[in-house]
Amino acid sequence: MTWIEGKFEENVITTTLEQAMNWAKQSSVWPMTFGLACCAIEMMATGASRYDIDRFGAGAFRATPRQADLMIVAGTVTHKMASRVRRLYEQMPDPKYVIAMGACTVGGGPYFKHGYHVVKGVDLVVPVDVYVPGCPPRPEALLEGVMRIQDKIRMKRITKGNGDTLPTPHHTGYVKEPEIILA
Repeated sequence: MTWIEGKFEENVITTTLEQAMNWAKQSSVWPMTFGLACCAIEMMATGASRYDIDRFGAGAFRATPRQADLMIVAGTVTHKMASRVRRLYEQMPDPKYVIAMGACTVGGGPYFKHGYHVVKGVDLVVPVDVYVPGCPPRPEALLEGVMRIQDKIRMKRITKGNGDTLPTPHHTGYVKEPEIILA
């Protein structure tokens, strides 16, 4: 394994606390059960026996945002649903990650030009970590997105001053910078 730095004798390994914690976190990503449209069928197929997202430690789909650390937004986000998506995102504990799955979620899809009711990308509502394009994307593409989230978790730093704060996009496209509180 890459996080093991040295082996001195039988059953003794050395590593850093940061690498061990990141390995545990990346091996137990809990996505939220959250599907909005047809892409949710492909998300369900990813959790079924043929593709088995549980091999990647992400098989425990949670029904409440308070127990989930990954939001997979699968499907068309309308303006009416955008506030609910944001509320669910804010209820998730930190650290939290978002995958935008499907053409409608990523950029409005076929409704981009003439659909007045569709948000032109979920990144205008919540900060997105990984984009999975397609209409609908195959389960293999979602598994690739989960692996990219795991890569992001693996590189996370626990120490002070890691600079993880991301700007929060507003539904108008205006980006609100995170507040810096000096104590």
